[in-house]
Amino acid sequence: MSRPTNIIAGILTALVVGAVTSGPSLAQDCPRGDLDKAYCDRDGDLVADAPTDPKQFINPSTLIFSYTPVEDPAVYSKVWDDFIKHMEKVTGKKVVFFPVQSNAAEIEAMRSGRLHIAGFNTGSNPIAVNCAGFVPFAIMAGKDGTFGYEMEIIVPADSPIKTPADIKGKKLAFTAPTSNSGFKAPSALLESEFGLKAERDFTPVFSGKHDNSVIGVANKDYDAAAIANEVMFRMFERKVVDKAKIRTIYKSATFPTTGYGHVYNLDPAVAAKVKEAFFSYNWEGTPHKAEFKEQDKFSPITYKKDWEVIRKIDAATGVKYTCK
Repeated sequence: MSRPTNIIAGILTALVVGAVTSGPSLAQDCPRGDLDKAYCDRDGDLVADAPTDPKQFINPSTLIFSYTPVEDPAVYSKVWDDFIKHMEKVTGKKVVFFPVQSNAAEIEAMRSGRLHIAGFNTGSNPIAVNCAGFVPFAIMAGKDGTFGYEMEIIVPADSPIKTPADIKGKKLAFTAPTSNSGFKAPSALLESEFGLKAERDFTPVFSGKHDNSVIGVANKDYDAAAIANEVMFRMFERKVVDKAKIRTIYKSATFPTTGYGHVYNLDPAVAAKVKEAFFSYNWEGTPHKAEFKEQDKFSPITYKKDWEVIRKIDAATGVKYTCK
């Protein structure tokens, strides 16, 4: 295993180690695959089963919801406001938006029981599933049900870098170790397609968020950056960044976007209402639709099927879903 992978493996372990002690008690001996020992997977769908003992269900008076921290939480609090009101009507419960600053904080919040409903980004989704009992069931999609985004490697528009091979000897910005498009996918693709390894062939830095990477390239703070193009496109739409300052030198195959779901031990009746809220939400004329212009609804997904490509990338890059 390469030095960068060892470093990242350590970071991934550290992301959830603080949450383990406050998490659910260990489940009985049961099938669980990659899941933490706190969970069971008797039906083989790769996500945590609901507890068999109804006494272990949680039925909070206030549901806490968070959205993956890819951009400014203050902006997205307003974007999700109408949806949250809709969920309150459907569930009959108060729903509070919980802004998170990092993937680690979001995972820990669900693991420790402080977060009930969430959108986890593509790369952190498997860690949330295996270490925090996250059960994803929905994704943003177009009218025809299609969904996805691409990883792009971007450079300043006037950069001499023409292809990923030209990144050798330069500074490349990743976002966070848990990000698919911001770290795991580009790491695997740069090595397999161009023979480039972090620290040996280029200098890796972590910006923390996709918007930081996009702005950093536009301002020439980074020679190049690997980002999720859906985030970049929304920044262009809001005129946060002038797209004329950025040029793409690589575009990947399509990956699933943020997955939405609930914690495994949410009372099944409440979980059913939460799902109903997602699938019955009317986007037209809402701040939600204004922000996510290319999407029109939430469509059903399964972790086993729709995150298969992400699990393969994790395996190729040596990522282990280590929870302690």
